[in-house]
Amino acid sequence: MHAVVGVQGERALVVIPTFNERENLPAIITRLHAALSGIHVLVVDDSSPDGTGDEADRIAADDGSRRVHVLHRTEKDGLGKAYLAGFDWGLQREYSVIIEMDADGSHAPEQLHRLLEAINAGADLAIGSRYVRGGELINWPKRREFLSRGANTYARLALGARIHDITAGFRAYRRQVLEKIELDSVESAGYCFQIDLAWRAVRAGFDVREMPITFTEREIGESKMSGGVMTEAFLMVARWGATSRLERLRGTRS
Repeated sequence: MHAVVGVQGERALVVIPTFNERENLPAIITRLHAALSGIHVLVVDDSSPDGTGDEADRIAADDGSRRVHVLHRTEKDGLGKAYLAGFDWGLQREYSVIIEMDADGSHAPEQLHRLLEAINAGADLAIGSRYVRGGELINWPKRREFLSRGANTYARLALGARIHDITAGFRAYRRQVLEKIELDSVESAGYCFQIDLAWRAVRAGFDVREMPITFTEREIGESKMSGGVMTEAFLMVARWGATSRLERLRGTRS
């Protein structure tokens, strides 16, 4: 089977959205290139007041191999919108795989090869999962873990999707997935963005696989999670689930 991504991450792009991640960004990019020297990075900064965008520009300028790129956005309108901007940037270029990863160190760059190996083995979407055998959580508050596990169980039951960590934000897409799932129609901007795209991939018939990862709570900065984001996810998942059930009912009656 032809390898989609090179052994050092060649032909892959990691999209890292940032807002006030100046202290975390240099370390995560250094770790990423230590793990996979050929991989490219796109920092999507939403005009961080702490100067994250300037720090990203400095890192890009210092990278003689031109593996680091920066996309500056003028407004902060949610994680999903930042990722969509990054996906669009990557799809306009020749990347075969586009990856989501947080800037705060919660996703270990040293484990990214697991997702890329799954892609090379035939997966269309590889999700770094906390909740499959071998997955692990480190230093996560019990309340956050309870909410996360509950959200994943709820989404799995509401949608009928056999994904244990459908809210996970560490994932790798073949470009064909992002080209087919109609990104222009994505409404979700926050927490449910991850559910939305994984569900679209499942419904489109793509091969979605989960690989175990270790998720570590950030040491610097604050989580961007909020009650409003959780409410959005709950309501949208309920709507998607109801729509899917109606479609199945219509199909059995026709």
